[in-house]
Order: sequence, then C-alpha cells, then structure tokens
Amino acid sequence: MTLVVISNRVARAKPNEPMTGGLAAALLPVVEKSGAIWVGSSGRVRDGQQREPFAQIESLGRGALALLDLPAAHYGGYYEGFANSALWPALHSRSDLIRVSQDDYDSYREVNAFMARALLRFQKPDVTFWVQDYHFLALGAELRKLDVKNPIGFFLHTPWAPHNVMSGVPHHRELIETMLAYDLIGFQTDEDCENFAGYLTLELGYTVKNGMVRSHFGLTRLAAFPIGIDVEGFTAQAMRAISHPDVSRLRKSLHGERLAIGVDRLDYSKGLLNRIRAFDRLFETQPSLKRTVSLLQIANPSRGSIEAYGNLQCDLAQLVSDVNGRHGEVDWTPIRYLNKGFSQTTLAGFYRSAHVGVVTPLYDGMNLVAKEYVAAQNPADPGVLVLSKFAGAANELTTALIVNPHDIDGMARTIGMALAMPAPERRLRWEAMMTKLRAGNIQHWFESFIATLESTRDITQPAPEAPRAGRETLGRGGAVLQWQASTALH
Repeated sequence: MTLVVISNRVARAKPNEPMTGGLAAALLPVVEKSGAIWVGSSGRVRDGQQREPFAQIESLGRGALALLDLPAAHYGGYYEGFANSALWPALHSRSDLIRVSQDDYDSYREVNAFMARALLRFQKPDVTFWVQDYHFLALGAELRKLDVKNPIGFFLHTPWAPHNVMSGVPHHRELIETMLAYDLIGFQTDEDCENFAGYLTLELGYTVKNGMVRSHFGLTRLAAFPIGIDVEGFTAQAMRAISHPDVSRLRKSLHGERLAIGVDRLDYSKGLLNRIRAFDRLFETQPSLKRTVSLLQIANPSRGSIEAYGNLQCDLAQLVSDVNGRHGEVDWTPIRYLNKGFSQTTLAGFYRSAHVGVVTPLYDGMNLVAKEYVAAQNPADPGVLVLSKFAGAANELTTALIVNPHDIDGMARTIGMALAMPAPERRLRWEAMMTKLRAGNIQHWFESFIATLESTRDITQPAPEAPRAGRETLGRGGAVLQWQASTALH
C-alpha cells in the first residue's frame, strides 16, 4: 500500500528553523520513517489555471513532499475566511467570533475541489489517502465526485464542539454531510467523537451504532486516536539542546531563579491572557516568589490579518506590560514575552531548562506542547506540568497538576504548588506521564489509524491486492504497508 497524507501545512526536517505548527511537527517523523507521500500547500498562490499543480516535489526521509501553489482567487476566502474565521472558532467553542461570507464558503469548497483534482496524480489501486484537519473537511467528497474509490481516512487535530455550537457554522449541514464520504473519521478524544456522533443524530437524523454510520456514501467509522509524539527522539533532542547557544544564554540569564515556560501560537484558544493574569495573581498573593521565578512566554504570531488575532496581540502585549510594570524590578522581569517562533531543537532545550511547564488552553484538541515538555525533562530532576483540564492531553497525563484555565486564583495557587513540589513527588508524577507517552507515541497513533482504516474498508469491500514485492510490515492489527513514494510520484 502507498500512503498519501494531505494537510494544509507541511514541515521539512530543518532543525534550526522554526516549526510551522503542532500538526506539521507531529506528522514529520512518521512521514520520514514510513515513506509516505505528504501533499500540502507551498505557502504560495498562483493565478489562472496551471498545467502542473505541483510547484515542488522533494524527498523527505524515506518519503516525499509534494507542494502545491493554491489558487490565488480562492486562497483568502478558504484559509483566512471559512477555515479560520468560521470553522476554527466554532471547533474551539467560540461561535461569537465567527465572521464569514458566502464567498468564503464557496472558496473553501473550491480549494477542496482543487486539491482533489491534484490528488488524481496518485490514484492507483494500492493508494490510500489520509486527509488531515479542518481545512479539508470536504476533500473526501470531492475525491468521490471524481470517482476515486480508494480508501480515504480523515483525522481532526482540533476538538469537535457540541452540536449546538457546530450548528452555528454557516452551511454546516451540507459541509458535515460531505464528511461521511470518508471511510474513517478520527478524533483526538472520545468526547470529540461523541460530539460528532451527536451532531449526526440530532441534526442529520443518522443512526450511529458502535461507532458506525451508514449514509449515501456508504459506511463510515468514527473513532478516537489520541495523537502522540516521537518520545525517545524528543528526549534525545532535549539532551543535546542544552548546549545550543540560545539555551545556554537563557540558562545563564536566570541567575539562580527558576523558570516557568509557555509555548503557544498566538491564538485565543490558548488561554494566554488568563495565564498572564494567573502569574500576576501569584506575585500578588505570594510576594516572596518575586525574583525567584519568571515566566518565559513564547507566542508565535499567526493569522494576523484576522481581527480577533490582531486584537489578542494588542491585549496580550498590554497585559504583559502592566504585569511587568507592577511587579518587575531593574534586574528582574516577571514575564519574558517573545513574539516569535523557535526551532524544535531550541524549544526542547528551553523545556528541559524550565522548572514548570504551563499549558493552559481554554479548549484544545490535544496540545503536543504538554507532551513535549514532559519528554524533555531530566529524569533525575524533572519539572512539573501544569495542564488545563480542557486540553485533550489531560485525559492521558493525569498526574500533571490539572487546572481550570478560567479560575485565575486556582491557577495561581497551582503554579505555587508546582514551584514548591519536592523532588520525589516530581519524579513519581513524571514517571507516570512518561509511561503514558511511550505507550501512545506517534508511531502507535499512525499505525492504529491505518490498521483501523484498513479493517473498516474490509467491511464494505475487499481492498485491491497490492503487489507482493517490496512490502514492509509496520503494523498493528496486521496492517501491511507498502511504501513506494518514488514510483507513485511519476
């Protein structure tokens, strides 16, 4: 079997460059090792009809990266419009922030159709398509329109909000109906899966039984696949990164004070304002902690042309200035606020240097920063993870200090507890989390999804038999994957 992975964002193995996002960072190691073909946006747009949609094709480990210039006429409406001004706020239960037009929806569908046409290049009997995230909810249906009968799976990296929120998305019935063209729809958590099933039942009138639903497209399975990270790889990266120049400068600048760290995209779902307020409250209620700890908050800007993001950037900068003005001293800054991205290597070193990891989103699909922070720790002297109950990772990392990100005083108290926690308790909590991370690493997620997709497809129709030569077994549940990226591209 040849696997073609599709996402809006992609990543390259360049250790000294900032990573483009959690999805891209998660997919990179499995694509490199599996030999899959990864298709996504080049980040550029092109006018008119291009004869060859792929602007660039390059090797990526054992796999390949195929990049497209998306159509200029529809890119803004697709990306900044419907995907990030309608779907993103709704999926994160912020329907009050939905700002979208009919043209935006039309452009979203046009780009999904454009991607489907481009993917016909890979349509061979042994190909399986795996679509990633909310940018391409309708891609499976567009492929079916083109008579693609290959297995098609979909995985959502964000949460799926309850029915009453998703029903506020314009064209929600038409759009979500198209998702049933996928053979398998994967979610981060059981709650997300149940919310989607609830929508199908309450809004579209479908019966969901044992995670299966039948529509005019055929049979679709719904299931949860909590995404993991490359645990051992990230741990090794963190150990090496201690000598990185940026990490060395950070450690020298502490002068004996402890470090808390938050790493996020600059997004309203991440709870950044409440996090800064919690540190403000911490210094108010426990003034003895002043000069002993500071927060390094890295917030990489994104989607700056969308009003809600521009407003957040201004509000956050003002709040950080106010807190530093109230509590700071000439030789100590409570909040170190950086508005830029860093490479995975540098971040791994920062995590290992931090006594507390603060991951407090208001609503998040998984939040891989939480898992990366744990994996980066020194086993002899690990830091403490303070984790929002509304992050998907909280379902697995139960020995973190779990907080309600809306409870400012509660977060302040919990951060204080983390700073005071003795080493034996820190080690016990960390060891329990590492056990969970190793059992549910990125390879487990990858193999589990592919095995489930194959078994789901077998229920409805036998899969075409792949050529016997060159097979490689990766698999859980008997999944046999044949990777032939080089031949599939030609």
